[in-house]
Amino acid sequence: MPVRSATAADLPAIKAIYDGQVAGGIATFDLEPPPVSYWEHRLASTDRGDHLLVADEDGVVGYAYSSAYRPRPAYRHTRETSVYVDPAAHGRGLGRALYDELLRRLRTDGMRTAVAVVALPNPGSRALHRACGFEPVGVLREVGHKFDRWIDTEWWQIALAG
Repeated sequence: MPVRSATAADLPAIKAIYDGQVAGGIATFDLEPPPVSYWEHRLASTDRGDHLLVADEDGVVGYAYSSAYRPRPAYRHTRETSVYVDPAAHGRGLGRALYDELLRRLRTDGMRTAVAVVALPNPGSRALHRACGFEPVGVLREVGHKFDRWIDTEWWQIALAG
């Protein structure tokens, strides 16, 4: 599976996948699609542990990113991760391929921990995180409100360094 660093040319496809979740899914709690500048900022980050990757099968069919978990310096060895796959490409191992490469890069960067948030219910995302070595560490009840309902989130964590 070709997974590579994203380029500026990939940003419209990344935005389209994300905007689909904004409009019809619970994988994000954004209610309005962010502008392309949001993605340009992610792409431009030079912070250690920040990555934006794409799965490319004759075009971008999924992406993953890592970014700061919290802004305070003591959290600098922890990254929050996200993976999004175009619904038409689900079930082909793209999420796993993206996560495998992202976690490899985070280990190379010397990151200690990665965390992820899964909106519930989402059995596919839970299975992906479990398969990649994440463990569930807690549920926050009714923290998001989208599509006229309250949504729980579950935090997942993986140790990247022993």
